[in-house]
Amino acid sequence: MTVRAVKRGTVRARQLRRDQTDAEAKLWRVLRSRGLGVKFRRQYPVGPYITDFACIERGLVVELDGSGHATPEGRAHDAERTRYLNAAGFRVLRFWNNEVLTNLDGVVQVIQAALVE
Repeated sequence: MTVRAVKRGTVRARQLRRDQTDAEAKLWRVLRSRGLGVKFRRQYPVGPYITDFACIERGLVVELDGSGHATPEGRAHDAERTRYLNAAGFRVLRFWNNEVLTNLDGVVQVIQAALVE
């Protein structure tokens, strides 16, 4: 990656942190400040992608998906993104935004289980 591409990714990550969805804000309140005992980063660039949440020390990425991910194009993009992140050494968990908004405890339990695996 070029320096210019890295800078673009950093600028975009900052913008995404400012413009987070309600679901991202809700989950971030749990993950931030080592809320689950490990450090998570929000809108963390990995190669050409910006992950929603990443725990570097455990190699875990948490992605929150809205309705745009339900299209065939969205699913194909997500599959490619997951392949890339897996190849970079990350396990990827995906949740729908509405899951976070309506069942935060269940989402957190899945994340906690993934952190100990």
